[in-house]
Order: sequence, then structure tokens, then C-alpha cells
Amino acid sequence: MTRVWELAVTDATRVPDAARAATAAARSVGLGVSRTAAAALTATELATNMHRYAGGGRFVVEVAQEPWGGARAVQMLAVDHGPGITDVPRAREDGVSSGKSLGTGLGACARAADFFEIHSRPGAGTVAVARFALPGDRALFDGRAVTGGIHIPLGGYRNSGDALAFRSGSGHRTVMLADGLGHGDAAAQASDLAARFVRANGGEDPATLMRGLHEALRRTRGAAVALADFDESGHRVTFCGVGNVGARLYREGRWDALLSRPGIVGAFAMRTPAPVVRGWGPGDMLVLYSDGLPSRWGPEGVERLRGHDAAVVAGTVFRDASSAARPLRDDTTVAVVTHTSPADGGGP
Repeated sequence: MTRVWELAVTDATRVPDAARAATAAARSVGLGVSRTAAAALTATELATNMHRYAGGGRFVVEVAQEPWGGARAVQMLAVDHGPGITDVPRAREDGVSSGKSLGTGLGACARAADFFEIHSRPGAGTVAVARFALPGDRALFDGRAVTGGIHIPLGGYRNSGDALAFRSGSGHRTVMLADGLGHGDAAAQASDLAARFVRANGGEDPATLMRGLHEALRRTRGAAVALADFDESGHRVTFCGVGNVGARLYREGRWDALLSRPGIVGAFAMRTPAPVVRGWGPGDMLVLYSDGLPSRWGPEGVERLRGHDAAVVAGTVFRDASSAARPLRDDTTVAVVTHTSPADGGGP
């Protein structure tokens, strides 16, 4: 299941909670004493900054899978609606400290993590991501990810009812987002089964995979599922979706909606939707999202972030579509996939 440690940093008393969440996640993957301490220090710094300079924010820790293999890393995201940072490179310099926080500011976070990136827009807020991997896997996580996401479970639940899965082989990449019906453990069981099925059978085309998922999920409450197959040598992406999972494709200067067929995978007599095939080239981007994201959300402007880490882009989508004062109404997941060859002209 997709275990998520998530908390709202509303005051200084939540800063130690962020450190404890990072410690628990680090121990769950066996990071070891020194790397666990580094993760806790980074969590403390990020949470302190959110409280002190942004008036609070959302701190999310989960175990992220290396998209095209089995390696795992602790991923933490700090998301806020604060005033933003006007000079991010300056904020990351050694000796630039966030007041009385532990460590030496964002520079300490960058040195401690295997990967660290921050994106901030004055007047909109800041998103920071840090990843910590096992010693033998650090090279897999030390660069910007072209595929990644963020899970936010409905308040009070340890496990997200949504799940992401990645698979590669034969020159293709497969990405799946599953939203288990409802929320809680039963929803998480359905989405987790879908993720395991895709990892084991990801070489199939999306329509065949969807039919297999329908049979595999019959013993669960079912899920909404979006599947995308990326053939970069063939310059195309093939999409197949069932249920209330959204997909937006940026290509050739415009955003298009890739539509899913109504239904529930694993329930009743599902009709497999006809695959949607589109071009796929450098600079293109696909955003998948579950229905926890407000229906009013629109992707315009997200393409300017395509030079950033995929988890940073996903966190920014979540931040800009939500409100600091608005409680979630369901589990929320955002996944971002970019072409492995970036286009020139990506914005800051």
C-alpha cells in the first residue's frame, strides 16, 4: 500500500512531527543511522522554514520508487502558499541560514540529500523536494526525475487510496494511476493490487493491461485507472482510462484532455475503452491526477516547469489547485511524466 506521512505545519509544535515522519520513513527502507539523521535534519529545516516564513504549509513524506526499476528512496515534499523566495540560488548558498533553525538553511538540505530541488514563485509559494536513497542506489536518485508524483491521503488515513506504478521494457515506459473506490484501507488494497499487476505485466499495451486489471480487481471494491504507454523511439503515447481519473497532455504549445470512459475497473461488465494515441516528443508533458484535485483546476502554465524535477511539478500542480484553508475531500494524487529529452526554452 502507499504509505504516506503527511501533516499540516500550522505552528512550531509541528516541526518535530515532520522530523519524526522523516525518521519513520527512513527506517522503513533501512537507510541507516546517519542517513536517517540527515533526513530528519532536512525535514526540520523545511518545516521550520514553512512555519517561519510562509505561515505554514503541507509536509509530505513517502517512499518513492525509482520509476523504471525496484530501487526505493525516501521522498519529502514541502509545499506552501507563502510569499515565495525572490532569490532561490542565494537562499541555497552556504552560510545563508533561516534564522534560528537547525543546520545552515537550504544549503544544508542540498548537501544532506541525494537530490534536492526548490521552486518558488513570489506571491504563489514554494515547493521543495528532497530524496534520500540507500548507499547502493544513490546514483539512481541524484538527478532530476522525468517521472514522479505526490500522494496526499484523505485526512486521518495512513495509506493513500491512490497508487502509482511504473514499468519499462522493450523501449517502452508504462505509467499507471489507480484511484481505489472511496478511501481508507479497502481503497488502498484495490489500488495497490492494480500497481502490483502493472509492474508484473507492464509490457502489455494499455488496452490489454486494462482488461487484465479488470479481472485482477474483481475481488476488490474496484478502482478508476489511467494507463499511459510511452514509445519514445516511435514518438507516440497511448492512453487508456476508465473512471474519474484526469489526464492532460502538453504538446506543440497546447494542452489537450485525454478522456477516460465512465466505469469502475473490477466492477460489473466493463467496456475496455479504445486507446487514444498522440504524438510524443522532446518538451512534451503528461499530467495524471485523481479526483481529489478540484475540478476547476486547469494546466495552463504548468508547461513552464518542465525543466524541473517531476515531483516538484506535481507538488506545484497540487499547491496551485488547492487552498491552504480548503480541506481535502478525497485522496489526491498527481503524477507527471516528461519526455526523456527536454526541449529548449523551459521556463523558471
